[in-house]
Amino acid sequence: MVKIKICGITNLEDALVSLFSGADAVGFVFYKKSPRYIAPLKARNISRILPAGIKRVGVFVNEDFGAVEKIARLCALDMLQFHGEESAGYCRKFRGYGIIKAFLVKAGFEPAGISEYKGCACLFDTYSRKLAGGTGKIFDWRLLKNLDKIKNPVFISGGLTCGNVRRAIELFKPDWVDVSSGVEIRPGKKDIKKIKRFIKAVRTVDPA
Repeated sequence: MVKIKICGITNLEDALVSLFSGADAVGFVFYKKSPRYIAPLKARNISRILPAGIKRVGVFVNEDFGAVEKIARLCALDMLQFHGEESAGYCRKFRGYGIIKAFLVKAGFEPAGISEYKGCACLFDTYSRKLAGGTGKIFDWRLLKNLDKIKNPVFISGGLTCGNVRRAIELFKPDWVDVSSGVEIRPGKKDIKKIKRFIKAVRTVDPA
């Protein structure tokens, strides 16, 4: 079964709606330039209330190693998502966490170097000169060729909605789908109906 991550959580209500609607993970963005940024102390308070069954993911962009470790411990994170230019060596420094490395897709994209990120999940998102994710736009899915040759777990992101996620699953057969803007009223505030429709769309498709 394809797993679902609801990213850009900034408040307890949205976290609980995601949980009770059937999401497998929630994402907290600790990148201050993001409109979905959440302060670590606020994320900790939300994390404490969530049950152990849902994964807590911290999203970072070119952050200092020590700062990531501190936030990860504070918020009891299960997975760390690196959405910048982090090297494979940097990612390997973190022990005891699931690691997700984002790759931003644009014209001419070649997944060179992915093999270096052994043990990491690979997340494919839409490239933007202004935003490090959360663009609300899909990338040209034709650019992801030979995805079946990638041995890493795969996350598909970038402009997913209840209207296109079925096609994404059928095309890529990912391990995870990751949504943020596609289930929002505005950046940082989720839409309950959109979350429910998105999760229902994922659960009713057969990726085989």
